[in-house]
Amino acid sequence: MKNRNTYSGIAALSICEALLLALNDAKILPEDEIIGVLKDSSASHEGAIEDGGVNNEMHLAVAKLINQIIAGGNSVRRPS
Repeated sequence: MKNRNTYSGIAALSICEALLLALNDAKILPEDEIIGVLKDSSASHEGAIEDGGVNNEMHLAVAKLINQIIAGGNSVRRPS
């Protein structure tokens, strides 16, 4: 597999998103809790940024992606 890390990341994101949707559909986690999980995850990456850190670009990109997921409502089924 040429881009194994990229494909693994996309697969993990897709699986996590499906799990969040299933938890919401089964009324195990309400939307606000799911958003809270996503915000906590984003904050963890934002908090991992260090002066001169070699992974800062990755952490910023991951936090940005998670915040886009929150804004887009991808992981919760919101009424149209």
